[in-house]
Amino acid sequence: MRLSLRFVLPLLLVLAGIAYAVAPLVDKLTLGWFIRDIEIRSTLISSTIQEPLQEQLLAGRKAKTKDFFNRIAENERLYAVGYCADPTGAVLASRSFPAEISCANLYRWEGAANHLLPSALGPLHVSIKPMTSEITATGRLIVVHDMSFVTRRSEETKRYLFYVFMALGAVVSLITVIIAQLSWRGWMAGMRSLLRGEGILRKPEQEEKQQPPSPPGFKPIARDLQRLIHELESETRARDESQVTWTPEALRTILRGELSGEDVIVVSNREPYSHQRRGERIEVQRPASGLVTALEPIMRACSGTWIAHGSGSADHDVVDKNDCVAVPPDKPAYQLRRVWLTAEEEAGYYYGFANEGLWPLCHIAHVRPTFRSSDWAQYVAVNRKFAKAVVSESKTKDPIVLVQDYHLALLPQMIREELPNATIITFWHIPWPNPESFAICPWREEVLAGLLGSSILGFHTQFHCNNFVDTVDRFLEARVDRESFNVSFGGKSTAVRRYPISIAWPPDAEMMQKPVPECRSNIRQINDLPQEHKIGIGVDRLDYTKGIVERFRAIERLLELNPDWIGRFTFIQIAAPTRSGIDEYQHHEVQVRAMAARINARFGRQGPPPIVLKVEHHEPQEVYEYFRAADLCFVSSLHDGMNLVAKEFVGARDDERGVLILSEFTGAARELPEALIVNPYDSDQCAAALHLALTMSANEQRDRMRLMRGLVAEFNVFRWAGRMLLDAAAMRRRSRLNDKPGTSNL
Repeated sequence: MRLSLRFVLPLLLVLAGIAYAVAPLVDKLTLGWFIRDIEIRSTLISSTIQEPLQEQLLAGRKAKTKDFFNRIAENERLYAVGYCADPTGAVLASRSFPAEISCANLYRWEGAANHLLPSALGPLHVSIKPMTSEITATGRLIVVHDMSFVTRRSEETKRYLFYVFMALGAVVSLITVIIAQLSWRGWMAGMRSLLRGEGILRKPEQEEKQQPPSPPGFKPIARDLQRLIHELESETRARDESQVTWTPEALRTILRGELSGEDVIVVSNREPYSHQRRGERIEVQRPASGLVTALEPIMRACSGTWIAHGSGSADHDVVDKNDCVAVPPDKPAYQLRRVWLTAEEEAGYYYGFANEGLWPLCHIAHVRPTFRSSDWAQYVAVNRKFAKAVVSESKTKDPIVLVQDYHLALLPQMIREELPNATIITFWHIPWPNPESFAICPWREEVLAGLLGSSILGFHTQFHCNNFVDTVDRFLEARVDRESFNVSFGGKSTAVRRYPISIAWPPDAEMMQKPVPECRSNIRQINDLPQEHKIGIGVDRLDYTKGIVERFRAIERLLELNPDWIGRFTFIQIAAPTRSGIDEYQHHEVQVRAMAARINARFGRQGPPPIVLKVEHHEPQEVYEYFRAADLCFVSSLHDGMNLVAKEFVGARDDERGVLILSEFTGAARELPEALIVNPYDSDQCAAALHLALTMSANEQRDRMRLMRGLVAEFNVFRWAGRMLLDAAAMRRRSRLNDKPGTSNL
């Protein structure tokens, strides 16, 4: 009943408004009709009385003429009659003749319009008709009609019009409500059918045996309804996850519950532990890697196997006959399986196709990618070698395999060929370019097909997911569902998902043990800077994608625009050497060193240098000390998947001080809007951001840092890893349920 009223009442109100809006138009139209009728009537009266009037005028009987006019004016609606022999004479008229009309002003009513004369009784219509006689050729008969009846009829018309529209609205509403009530049960039955999944996603032979599908009218909305249900499930899962405090212990507990007894294998180029020979003894090193930090808690929780390239100088000496070693060394929790590569394989697979081809292809840093068929051959061979290692280490026919990054793009499909029931999660840690850029790769179809061997393919941002789906749609004969972001290729479905990576939270206590004042004092003392000197920090590999050259240009522009900072501000750039065997990296290092020297020569003659460049490896504890000592951190990547340095700086600032300047071309910029977001190619904008950071009040720094630390704490690396594994667990449960006898028809 309420639903009916909600429909009927607005309809009636709208129709009432239309009726009132239409009424003036009807008045105008009917008034025109009445005036035409009165003009015709006036002409008829003029023709009728012309002859007797002329006789009276010829006889000069004015009294009888007035009596004649009085008798005529007694007619209904005829108000008065008059006669003018000439414009200068007096009007010979009936008793009720209006005083406003005289022989001298008849011209006012002789035109095509302006025939109405206002009066106390209502409007009067004045009609002037020529009346020639033997006495005068300029005689005019004046016929005045009473128009008050028009006003009365207009009011009646408005009422009738309103009643008609109301009746029409009532009839339309009644018919609509009756039809809706009759159709409601059918609609509800159809919706229940859709919610139960009847008639949707069912094979033809099953449809014949089971109950009939939902009505045809519902088929266009079936996909939308399923997508809505999927989104609601995702929101519910997100709310459930938000109630979990994501720590290593929480991750282990959840994975033991969800993946208890599962065969979990991680595959990456970089190993979590390496053994290096130092003289007669062997040291265990843990590479500083966000990937290792993210995945090691998973392996410790699941007691699985990690497969990686053995690159340490003593790696061969510590493995068993199966090339495995138990790690961590102090408390073994999982197996590390090492894959051995020859110098030629490493040169072609790692330095060649991966880092001279795919790396610049995926990063918009204006470095031309280099593709060689010999590098491609080594890339295929090494991926095949990793695939054989996965098959040999798999304890079941359906392991969970986590494939990491662009070095192993072909591996998912190779594993799928050997282990069809495996659940393969591939995470692409770098950006994915648009289809036009990826078209450069000569083996684009092979790379895409390799990645689509995955069950789940993860990227840092939704933008990279979109680019990947667009690329597949452009170059492969695959079915792309842009609503659910699933790609069907070769009879298998791949879910393309966004999993933004992060850092461990809370940060290691060992990294945070030095108080901030002590860090500030130590760093300034180490670098020969005054204690009140302002410093900025940049921590990157010496890679052309990190925007170090653009960063130095911004510092130079700051000192040009704000000379007061000369001698009062120094930027410390920690640049870890990387891929020094590649020509482009060698040229980049020369360029960075030359630019730092030129800027220092220009602005550092009379005091501390504007730039301190440290091209050397720093341990994580040293890096965190610099983070805690700095007044600002500048991340100017030209293109980056996420950039964990930005999040590490935020994690290091438990004093809630410091300012983060962040390139808009990083994935982190989408998560940390409280940073000063800049275009690294715009030197003036970056210089302005540096000046703003150096002059920002402590209160504003605290407000910005609190918001960023809250986000990093909630969306930490353990949540990133846990989400992928939980999605894999849910996918496996659905797959096993569908494989059970008797469930395929449900």
